[in-house]
Amino acid sequence: MSSLPRRVKSEAKARTSEELPSFLNLSSESEEEEEEWEPKSKTAKRPHLPKKNEAKTKKAAVSQSALSKKMVKKVAIKEEMDVAFPIAPVEDKRMQLLNPKEEDTGPKPKSLNQKPEVPKKMEISSFQGKNKKTLGSDEKPSTSVPIVGNQVKHEKCEEGFAFDEPPSKKIKLNACPEGKPVKNLGGSKIKEEFEMNWDIVQALSEITNVEPWVCANLIRLFQEENTIPFIARYRKELINNLEADALREVQQTLEELRTVAKKTHTMIQKLKKEGKLSGCLLKALLNCRTLEELDHVSAPYKTGSKGTKAQRAKQLGLEPAALSLLQNPQELNLFSYIRPNTKGLANIQEVEAGVQHILADIFAKDKDTLDFIRKLCQHKYISIQSTLAKVSSKSGNEKDIDKFQLYHEFSCHIKNIQHHQILAINRGENLKILTVKVNIPDGVKNEFCWWCVNERWRPKQFLKPEFMRILRNSVEDAYKRLIHPLLCREFRSKLTSDAEKESVMMFGRNLRQLLLTSPVRGRTLMGVDPGYKHGCKLAIISPTSQILHTDVVYLHSGQGFREAEKIKKLLLQYSCSTVVIGNGTACRETEAYFADLIMKKYFAPLDVVYCIVSEAGASIYSVSPEASKEMPDLDPNLRSAVSIARRVQDPLAELVKIEPKHIGVGMYQHDVSQTLLKATLDSVVEECVSFVGVDINICSEILLRHIAGLNANRAKNIIEWREKNGPFINREQLKEVKGLGPKTFQQCAGFIRFNQEYIRTFCSSKKTERGSGGLLTKAGVLGKKKSKPTPCALQLPNPLDQTCIHPESYNLAMRFLSLIEGNANDIGKSDMQQKVNAVIQKEGLEGTAKRLNTTVHTLQLIIDGLTQPEGYDIRTDFDKPDFKRSIVCLEDLSVGAILTGKVENATQFGVFVDIGVGKAGLIPVRNITEAKLSKVKKRRSLGLGPGERVEVKVLNVDIPRLRITLDLIRVL
Repeated sequence: MSSLPRRVKSEAKARTSEELPSFLNLSSESEEEEEEWEPKSKTAKRPHLPKKNEAKTKKAAVSQSALSKKMVKKVAIKEEMDVAFPIAPVEDKRMQLLNPKEEDTGPKPKSLNQKPEVPKKMEISSFQGKNKKTLGSDEKPSTSVPIVGNQVKHEKCEEGFAFDEPPSKKIKLNACPEGKPVKNLGGSKIKEEFEMNWDIVQALSEITNVEPWVCANLIRLFQEENTIPFIARYRKELINNLEADALREVQQTLEELRTVAKKTHTMIQKLKKEGKLSGCLLKALLNCRTLEELDHVSAPYKTGSKGTKAQRAKQLGLEPAALSLLQNPQELNLFSYIRPNTKGLANIQEVEAGVQHILADIFAKDKDTLDFIRKLCQHKYISIQSTLAKVSSKSGNEKDIDKFQLYHEFSCHIKNIQHHQILAINRGENLKILTVKVNIPDGVKNEFCWWCVNERWRPKQFLKPEFMRILRNSVEDAYKRLIHPLLCREFRSKLTSDAEKESVMMFGRNLRQLLLTSPVRGRTLMGVDPGYKHGCKLAIISPTSQILHTDVVYLHSGQGFREAEKIKKLLLQYSCSTVVIGNGTACRETEAYFADLIMKKYFAPLDVVYCIVSEAGASIYSVSPEASKEMPDLDPNLRSAVSIARRVQDPLAELVKIEPKHIGVGMYQHDVSQTLLKATLDSVVEECVSFVGVDINICSEILLRHIAGLNANRAKNIIEWREKNGPFINREQLKEVKGLGPKTFQQCAGFIRFNQEYIRTFCSSKKTERGSGGLLTKAGVLGKKKSKPTPCALQLPNPLDQTCIHPESYNLAMRFLSLIEGNANDIGKSDMQQKVNAVIQKEGLEGTAKRLNTTVHTLQLIIDGLTQPEGYDIRTDFDKPDFKRSIVCLEDLSVGAILTGKVENATQFGVFVDIGVGKAGLIPVRNITEAKLSKVKKRRSLGLGPGERVEVKVLNVDIPRLRITLDLIRVL
């Protein structure tokens, strides 16, 4: 090579440089490419070139500039052809949500003979827009990501646009849209605080399996601080009618992606400040999508790190040798790097080891290499294995060890393992009872190493045997020391994350079932908090939740007969025929006591029945400040009995007083992320309270604070306004409350109800008072006439306020009433239902919606609001408590017996059902099929949850182990 002319040498080096991966190319082009990934800031500068090369550089730059202009022009034309045509014919009308600025007839494709406008650069917004990823000539942009730049000329943004309408029919929306409860979600891009090399819409869509256009709309809706209940009910057009659970999953995934982006940019700024940031490292960081990837890339550069083997080798000056082995191995001489007095360079073996460490580090951080190994693992048998730890088998607690007996010798494919198994294994590992590892077959390593040597990192020139040995050792070292541990961490992290999310979603579904249990109205109830030594606490409450009597009886201390007389006297005195028993200590004995008296007709002439209710959290609530404020003169022990009775009378109103995590909604709730658990359960409470709705004039402050858009302070302000000014007359009055701005009003207004009969009575009485000569003041009392009328004197009731129709759709609702020739005062009556049915049967739902220039979803919501009876409660569709008169014993059960029961708890491996024998039976998850669930349950995606009544068949009874296995027949 030394005899070759210098020009031939340089050409060979250039060819070699072009054939290698871009981040290993040491030419000036690679430097320019790396700079494109660096954040544009005022402090960023190009590397200073030596003066002696400035002339050559300028000359080369001129020629390079001319060449690049030609290339950019050709590429831009091709990219414009690729980009414009796929986006123009939008077949799905939902996609118009993302492109409201287009012409009425849509963008017309340019003629082939017409000379296209050549933009300077074709770009797609990645995250925020500073770092922009150039489109390749063969790449097509996602229709969910608006294209920015100069290639598309947009019209000026309009105030609004129509959904599901022909492009020629566009309407302008005013401040209070009629049936168009949508803001203009169109725009050039989604603004994010931190940008990455990946598009957030596409990443969100891939992870959640939700359409990209829906993800883009949800990102904007969440950015505008819309709540999940509001989006799920009033923005169905934008989210393709997704349910609340799916919205929560998208929201949580979005927060995770933003967390990764935020931590990535924090790390970039830190490394840049320390002078450790290079173009390759920056690119690798901006490619990270998970915290595990970010940790893998940034671990060697963290403060306090001793540095990796590759970093120490680079400090010895071996990086040029490693790169030369890949680029120009024939000129490499490792013996020239030997320094006898330097550790790490003392002999040829140490030099080879240093080069090997640098190459292994390059391979382990290469995106294509990691993508290949991940894709390879998807088609291989990867298993997770747990064994009994040696330490625990010698000195561990036998009781704790027995709990994990199933996992002492456990192995399962990572695709087949159940979520509850992952949580159990993790718990055993944390207790140091189990040892867990991920098994990746050797075939993965062999295939990976072959691909690296022969494909991805194949030398472009002949390698000497000693260099080929170094390359092979580097690949094996990269896999064994760096890539294999990364894969194991990723698998464990993904399994744990999925298990936690699924468990939290299961807890949320269980909580929703409890909160939406149908209330028992119009009954006087006796609540019983069972106990042994300290007796059973009793509380009798009226149909309006007023406390009528409290007492303590000792049923299990030899005084049962005498206490029975006291209980009978109380039941007869208050005409109470329903007993509610908490499921805590002594529940079984207390249940048997009442069942025996009922069977003997001891309480005649009353036909007494009883039910069992969960008392989880009742004791915590009884000593809380809210309970002290609500029942100041009552002993805390008796407050729990009151709470137990009220849980049957109005479960939602009572359970919202307790922290959701204390209600007892599932197993393994202490093994999942407490932050995620709290956020999900709080969101479920908000969803349930909002969808049920609250009467603004009688609801408690605790219940009110869970309405979408409200919080503790706003709820307190509403209560204070109500106490000062009297009852609210209509929804518009909410705007007068301190702290309730337009956004808060928009979020909460649709979930607040008004009892129209009470409002009419109140208004008529105040009208009479005003007719006597005075004018109603703000405080709601008579006073002298003032020059400026107060808000209370001017407000009138609105019949639509008793419905689920949002105020932004009131105009549309009135137009629909005119269409069907109906009257707002007939809301909820049979005449209204008949008129609505007549119009819908004649024109159809879609035809009527098009006639009113609205969407089907909005029209259906209006129809529901107009036809539902006054005081309609969605909880009437759910199951009521199971009232009983007698019990059976475990010994009375026989295989094949058909029983009815109530679901106590739902887990990932099955459902526990109370069949009245003191021990819940288990329906394994394999016995719960869609065919056995009613259409209503499928539609709600609720599955089986606490409170639901089911018909089951006994499959097995294990009396010694107190285990009952059941089969689901049907949901009642």
